[in-house]
Amino acid sequence: MLRKITTVVASAGLLLGLAGCGGGANSDDTLTVGATSVPHAEILKYVKDNLAAKNGLKLEIREFSNYEQLNPALNDGQLDANYFQHKPYLDESNQKTGQKLTFVAGVHLEPLGVYSKKVTKLQDLRQGATVAVPSDPSNEARALKLLADNGVITLKPGAGQNATEKDVAGNPKNITFKPTDAAALPRQLPDVDASVINGNYALEAKLTPAKDALVSEKAEGNPYVNGIVTKAEDAGDPQVKKLVDLLRGPEVKKFIEDTYKGSVLPAA
Repeated sequence: MLRKITTVVASAGLLLGLAGCGGGANSDDTLTVGATSVPHAEILKYVKDNLAAKNGLKLEIREFSNYEQLNPALNDGQLDANYFQHKPYLDESNQKTGQKLTFVAGVHLEPLGVYSKKVTKLQDLRQGATVAVPSDPSNEARALKLLADNGVITLKPGAGQNATEKDVAGNPKNITFKPTDAAALPRQLPDVDASVINGNYALEAKLTPAKDALVSEKAEGNPYVNGIVTKAEDAGDPQVKKLVDLLRGPEVKKFIEDTYKGSVLPAA
């Protein structure tokens, strides 16, 4: 069961929202979704402002600056769902923590891109260049694959969504990889030769992935679509389904296309 939000009018006239108090004549089901700011919370805000009420959905959005806090908050019952991650990240998180969170449906792709203040072409990276990559394992593997797909390095056969620096088979430019917290990658960009940056953090840093990235991921067949995640027991909840239907509907698709102009792509 999703948490109930109960509204109580105290004798002093103060209005207090008490979460986790299920039942009661004044209770109403409010879907509380945690998200990182860009673009996830922006997309949810569009739904809340334009689509939720007329579709019978009561939506509360809680923004998090540190995405690593979102799965624990969901697992602990502070949230009913979260929206920030792709399935490879969730699988890694579940395996590491023993949590049983469920990927319900994909909504959008943020193409991972390589950015640089030092070169305008990836092939112009110097010998011994330092390239920053996301430090969490799923996105590190994703970054290495992007570099391999564009001829910077080669990976051992079979290195896939779990690739690490140990799987680098060829490194002709003797690149040094610098694992970095994903949120810090844009700030560190002036101090490295290049950086592989998650799309949401690039947007927050006023980078435009569609034009500023030296190279970026392709959407076709990409497993790194971001989507809605819940506890396993809530995956089939009607409110969650309603939110997913709205997020995957034509209005949100148009909002994503018009707002982000290729820097964020609707899920197929």
